[in-house]
Amino acid sequence: MTEPTRRKFINARVYRQHDRLSEILVEGGVIQQVGTGLPDAAEVVDLRGRLVVPPYVDPHLHLDYVFTGSGPGATNASGTLFEGIARWHDVKKTQTLESAKERALRGIREEVLKGVQFVRTHIDVTDPELTGLKAMLELREELADLVTIQIVAFPQEGMYAYPGGDELVEEALRMGADCVGAIPHFEWAREIGERSVHRTVELATKHDKLIDVHCDETDDPMSRFVELLNALVMTEGIGPRTAASHTCSLGSADDAYAFRMLGLFQRSGMNFISLPTENAYLQGRQDSYPKRRGLTRVKELWEAGVNVCFGQDSINDPWYPVGNGDLMNVLDNGIHLAQTMSFDELDRCLDLITYNGARTLMVEERYGLEAGKPASFLVLDADSPFEAVRQRADVLASVRDGDYLFKRPEPSYEVELDLRPRPR
Repeated sequence: MTEPTRRKFINARVYRQHDRLSEILVEGGVIQQVGTGLPDAAEVVDLRGRLVVPPYVDPHLHLDYVFTGSGPGATNASGTLFEGIARWHDVKKTQTLESAKERALRGIREEVLKGVQFVRTHIDVTDPELTGLKAMLELREELADLVTIQIVAFPQEGMYAYPGGDELVEEALRMGADCVGAIPHFEWAREIGERSVHRTVELATKHDKLIDVHCDETDDPMSRFVELLNALVMTEGIGPRTAASHTCSLGSADDAYAFRMLGLFQRSGMNFISLPTENAYLQGRQDSYPKRRGLTRVKELWEAGVNVCFGQDSINDPWYPVGNGDLMNVLDNGIHLAQTMSFDELDRCLDLITYNGARTLMVEERYGLEAGKPASFLVLDADSPFEAVRQRADVLASVRDGDYLFKRPEPSYEVELDLRPRPR
């Protein structure tokens, strides 16, 4: 007798083995087998040759900021990082626990409906009340069955530029934040920025936490805090537990320096997170022409085997007026800006919003499309990675632990386009 919890997906093109049709057998929320001629199941789902990929991973998002960009006092006239921080300084004073949760939930909903099932969110802890953190800690537990959320204790106004900022970071870690954050390029002097990097590593080792630093988010080629961060985590042997977000200045650094650093990044195993849409929007503001693209060296990192991934960063906040959690849009922008669009790269670039992000979040044990992994995956409206990227394919279904988070109907038209030539 067939178990009622058994479900078989047939005619699937599984990412990284998409040159053939496969079947996916799911039981008890776990992938039992991937292959052909698999055992019968109570329910058979025909995917009609569509591409199956692991869930999207957004490794860098600010859920306490979402949907504040259109509110009073939030307008960023210069479009710069630093004015965004100044606007947020005032805006955050108006939030309550309830409003923070409501906005964050809207942002999470947008992301999940675009196929995201894993989110790392940076929550500003330069707030004596820790309002945003309290809201996100509650949501992390309340939504755990639907989306995996990691929280970074992030001192938006600086560990030391903000009075008691480092103490607030440590308090956030005690309350349950998953990662230590920092923003060394915002501190008032290079030496203080370096001090914040040292403190970040100290807190991570003391509390057994991951690290994710806003690092060198500037066009200034002399902003090189990534060098210190990499050296410290390499010394401690925690490179794979560390992420350097942004690193925009590496895109402006000279080639000799970048070449040396690439070798050190390979040795440390540190992860890199690029935020293509927001970095392109915020950086280069002091340039006339030529105007820099604002990204880190995505192509060089990827080619060197250094783990690099893409994230959304913002959804309508004082730094970035748009954004909707669509990582396929982020990917499309990123591969254009990084010039990573050879046919081979197009066949692999979905890694930048799936597997590479999972590696950064260190969730690989429960992520992927192999037997024994949780049955969590997406069905895209495409039959290959190339077509998925070219068409910015929609997510037709999101499956988590064997159950649908959502499932859309087959795409259709009320009136079909008829392009047959017509006699005149």
